[in-house]
Order: sequence, then C-alpha cells, then structure tokens
Amino acid sequence: MKKFISIGFVLTALFAMTGCNKSGNGELTGVQGRGKWFEPTPFGMTFVHRGSLNIGPNDQDITWSNTPTKTVSVDAFWMDDTEITNNEYRQFVYWVRDSIARTYIAEQYPEFLISEDRDGNPLDQPRLNWDEKLEWDNPDYVDALEQMFIPENERFFRKKEIDARKLFYEYHKIDYKQAARRANMYDYKTQSYSGTVFNENGEEVPIQNRSSFINRHLVVVYPDTLCWIRDFTYSYNEPWATRYFWHPGFDDYPVVGVDWEQANAFCSWRTKIQNEFLASQNEATLQDYELPSEIQWEYAARGDLKLAMYPWGGYYTRDQEGIFMANFKPLRGNYAEDGGIATLKVGSYNPNEFGLYDMAGNVAEWTKSAYDESSYMYFNDFNPDFTYNALPTDAPALKRKVIRGGSWKDIASFVQVSTRSYEYQDTTKSYIGFRCVRASFGNEF
Repeated sequence: MKKFISIGFVLTALFAMTGCNKSGNGELTGVQGRGKWFEPTPFGMTFVHRGSLNIGPNDQDITWSNTPTKTVSVDAFWMDDTEITNNEYRQFVYWVRDSIARTYIAEQYPEFLISEDRDGNPLDQPRLNWDEKLEWDNPDYVDALEQMFIPENERFFRKKEIDARKLFYEYHKIDYKQAARRANMYDYKTQSYSGTVFNENGEEVPIQNRSSFINRHLVVVYPDTLCWIRDFTYSYNEPWATRYFWHPGFDDYPVVGVDWEQANAFCSWRTKIQNEFLASQNEATLQDYELPSEIQWEYAARGDLKLAMYPWGGYYTRDQEGIFMANFKPLRGNYAEDGGIATLKVGSYNPNEFGLYDMAGNVAEWTKSAYDESSYMYFNDFNPDFTYNALPTDAPALKRKVIRGGSWKDIASFVQVSTRSYEYQDTTKSYIGFRCVRASFGNEF
C-alpha cells in the first residue's frame, strides 16, 4: 500500500510539473519559448552607451548668452564609426540604377519579375527578381535600357552615360508624431478616425485609415558634384567636381553634395536591405537606420568626456608634438597644415573614447533635428529632440536642419562639440556629409 501511494504521488508530481510548463499552473509566467536574443555588433558601427550630458553655454561662450544650461539624458544607440564614404553611398546609387534598369527590362522580359510566392500563390504586387543576371551589354536589353542614358543631343563629346537625373528612390515612411496626436487617435466607440493629417504635399486631409500616416517620398539620389564649384567664388575646383565621387582614389573619402532628403533616403534604403536580409534568415527583429538627433550627435562626439571642448578631450587643437588633431582650417587659411587641403580619408585621425572617428572636422554632418535658436529652452530632458517635416510651401526658415562637427573649411570654433549650425534641407554643400545611427535593443555593455 505504501508503495502504491509513493508511485501515485510521483505521478501526481510529474503531472503538476508538466502542467506548470504548459500553463503555468494558473500563474503568470509570460509567453514561453521566445528564446534568448543577443544583439550583435553591426558592421561598421560602434556602441554608444546610455548617459547624460549638459547642453547649453559653457565657460567658452559669451557671458550675455540667454540660453540656459540643461542636463539631459540619452538612451543607448549604435553609430557609424566614420562618416558615410563615397563608395558606401555608391552602393546606394548603383542599387537604385539597377532597380530602375530591371524595371524597364521586365516590361519585355517577365523573368525579371517575381509574381508568385514560394507556395505558388500570386502576389498582390510583383517584385523585382534580383537573382536574374543584369547584363548591360546584352543586345536583347539595348532598347529597354536606352531610356536610362543621356539623350544623344545632350551628350558631352558623344560619351554615353547614365542619366543621373533619372535616378530616383521612392520610399514610404510612417509619421509617428502625427499618429500620436490625441486628436488623431482611433475612436474605438465609432470604430473610426476623426482627425486630419498633412500629407507629403503639405495638404491637410482627413484620416481615412492607418495608411493616412504613411508619407511617400521620391528623392533623386545622385550627389551634386558641382557643389565643389558653386561653393567657392574665384576658385579652381573643377578637378574635385569631376573626380571626387567616381574616382577610386576617393572611395574612402566622405560623400558630400548630398542634401538632407538624400541622407534620409539613404537611411531608408539601408533599413530596407538590412530587413530584407533578416527576413530571408527568418529573423524577426527589424532594424531602423536614421540620422542622429543633434543631442545624440553631441553626446557621441564628447565620448564620455562631459566637459571637453573637442572630441579628444583637450582645450587645444594640437597634441603634445604640435600635430593637429582634426581636419579643419587652421592658421587663418593654411588648409594643408593639418594634413589635407580639403576632405581626407575617413578615420585619418584618432577616434574619441567611444571609438568614433572624425567627430570634429573633415565634413560637417546632417542631423535629423530642425534648427531653432531657442530649442534648448523647450527640449525635453529625456532623449531630447526637435523635428519638423517641412512642407514644400513652408518658408525657408522652417527648412533649416542642424549640422554638427564643423568641416575642413571651418575654423577651430566650429569643430567644437557644442557648436550648433544649420543648413537648408534642400541644399548641397562640398563640406557636409552624414552618418547613421540605429537604436539599441536594451543591451548595455
């Protein structure tokens, strides 16, 4: 009898344990089987841990500045360790070029389109087949690809070239700020929306459904190479204009001649190709690349040295041997004294404590932040930022975006980590580039 009770007790205990694994025995256990996840280091990026910094005037600013000093906190994120280079941006340009070419060829050759899923079900919208080899010299594709080239009457010295004016990238972006407005929230009682949104054309339209928060962007992607000539009066910069973006010798130099919209388009494309690869690997995590906010940028530039004037931590632009620490304009126009007369290869100088290169000089960098002289007055102290999606009909002052870091043509005060400047979002300059950031999934190293 005792043996029977013992066996019965064991069976009951096993049943209870099995039941607990499946249902938690009625307890709150969370969804099981989700596995452990660790965020790998993204290629070419470095981790910036969470922390705080003081923004506003310091002891080097003018004494009558009326901007208050404020302590703010920034969440952890990943940041490109260098500025985006010509060759990295060229990957974007070539992808756009090839996708347009495949679209033209697909009008005659359906094998360049995928119209069914893996199970043979028709797709609502066919997509390009990137596995099909694209041969630019294939005589069968000549007629289809002819529209990709500059017309004969516009060619210089009869040279057949891709028409960069036709290289547009289309992407869609969710406007979370408009979706988060209380007036735009979904009414569960009426099962409808009642607010209005501004679309990409600046028109105020009623919210039809969730898709009303998606804005379409169409951006030309080829850099403005003529900015090297336009930016400088009475200056001979034709060699920079004709060689800087395409010559292999400049592959590792920072891309310039890219406006704010183009920088955002690059971030969207980078997000697209990353997430498509992750989906092919059955990885559920989605990544999202974007431009840094100006506070993210400043925090990263300081490299944990909260009171530093420059990314390297000192008060001076030279090291102990008298060598300049960044690529800027020293000595009243002696550009070559710091090692370069214009831009230099990314990473030519030592990184800061976060492992980030060129956070001072070389090229200034776009941020996603809109520029307002008084924004420090109303910044939130938690992940502060001020963004504004300028409409085509807005005044120029509303199209100002913050640039940070100073450039090869700027004097020392512009390469300080706290210096703010701006440029209009639809302008291109030979001294402005960008780098991307990506949110961290809670890892803290």
